[in-house]
Amino acid sequence: MAEADRSKALDNALAQIERSHGKGSVMRLGDQARVPVEVIPTGAISLDIALGLGGLPRGRVVEIYGPESSGKTTVALHAVASAQRLGGIAAFIDAEHALDPDYAEKLGVDTDALLVSQPDSGEQALEIADMLIRSGALDIIVIDSVAALVPRAEIEGEMGDSHVGLQARLMSQALRKLTGALSNSGTTMIFINQLREKIGVMFGSPETTTGGKALKFYASIRLDVRRIESLKDGTDFVGNRT
Repeated sequence: MAEADRSKALDNALAQIERSHGKGSVMRLGDQARVPVEVIPTGAISLDIALGLGGLPRGRVVEIYGPESSGKTTVALHAVASAQRLGGIAAFIDAEHALDPDYAEKLGVDTDALLVSQPDSGEQALEIADMLIRSGALDIIVIDSVAALVPRAEIEGEMGDSHVGLQARLMSQALRKLTGALSNSGTTMIFINQLREKIGVMFGSPETTTGGKALKFYASIRLDVRRIESLKDGTDFVGNRT
């Protein structure tokens, strides 16, 4: 096909796409000025520098995972406090029913303004998150944790019943819906996740995160948080270095 014919065919295709799907549904990347990625600071300068962006990107999915008591929720709450200091609105989906308001307040979170939900099931948690994100008013939302997003069928079933793949399917379906809404609203979504060990692994790390593989694919940033040492004031433990 001649160059002129190719250009004409492409222009016709683009015109037809715009008539069918609206103006701007397809565009050349060079037609628009590139806008720097907006971020929410994590509250730790060293972490902001390590991320290379200056914080957590807006409109994206972030996963914070690690062993128990390693500081995952603390990192998320520092990001919430940073968003609030910038005038943003934050929400915390407490699927574990374990949020400590006093501790959050000590980290700088405005607990009076923080939106909190303690859902009964994984479906309810993700539906609430979806509605908040689609409102366009939210700056940051935290789900604590993926492991606690228990599917309704598992809650209503008997102890010992097998529910293979239900949570992974729930997460995959939810993330397919949420990523577009997050991008449009500019909301940063943080999933806190736990570690499990795969049985029978002979080579490589046996560690894996809960909720299937979908979150690994959709997350723009995955933060592995580990406790390095305990901090002491004399003989008293006062904190952890992560």
